[in-house]
Amino acid sequence: MNYQLFHTVTFNVLYACIGVLVFVILERTIYLSYLGWRMQRLAAIINFPKDAAGQNIRTVSWADAASRAVVRYAQMMAAGATRERQEDFSSALFIGIDKKVSGRLWILDTIVTAAPLLGLLGTIFGIMETFNALAAGGVTDSAAVSRGIGTALIATAIGIATALLGLLGNNVLSRRAHVLMEDFKALLLSLSG
Repeated sequence: MNYQLFHTVTFNVLYACIGVLVFVILERTIYLSYLGWRMQRLAAIINFPKDAAGQNIRTVSWADAASRAVVRYAQMMAAGATRERQEDFSSALFIGIDKKVSGRLWILDTIVTAAPLLGLLGTIFGIMETFNALAAGGVTDSAAVSRGIGTALIATAIGIATALLGLLGNNVLSRRAHVLMEDFKALLLSLSG
């Protein structure tokens, strides 16, 4: 078996995981920040004049998911929907927004789980490669054996570092998503009240 090839492939997969991780963290950070800014603007419109809040919110034409959902809810309320219909509709809107807000966070969770395992796999391939070289009689220098094992252990270090970065990003973004969903719920409740 060509353990050097497997070791190299493991490194490349780990580097790809780092690239995907950074992309998802940046994309979600930008999207959730934008959505948070829009929700603050919506809250300002809703809370501006208490007697005309419904009218003001129905004139919003922003294209983000939260704004469209709040406008649809305000339109449904203006049409005189029953309390039961309002609750059902707000639950449906909440589920739809939650899917958009939490989108792609599963990727971070998967990488956090897989990266240390990939690192260990790379280490195993690297150590097996070193032992094969020893068995073949190609390496008689103990320093070369140490370098081979040291190179093998780099895969574990990269895997753990990737998992830590992913865990930090996932925790921060999950918390931000939770806060945004609570803000969205508050927007709907402020329209109902």
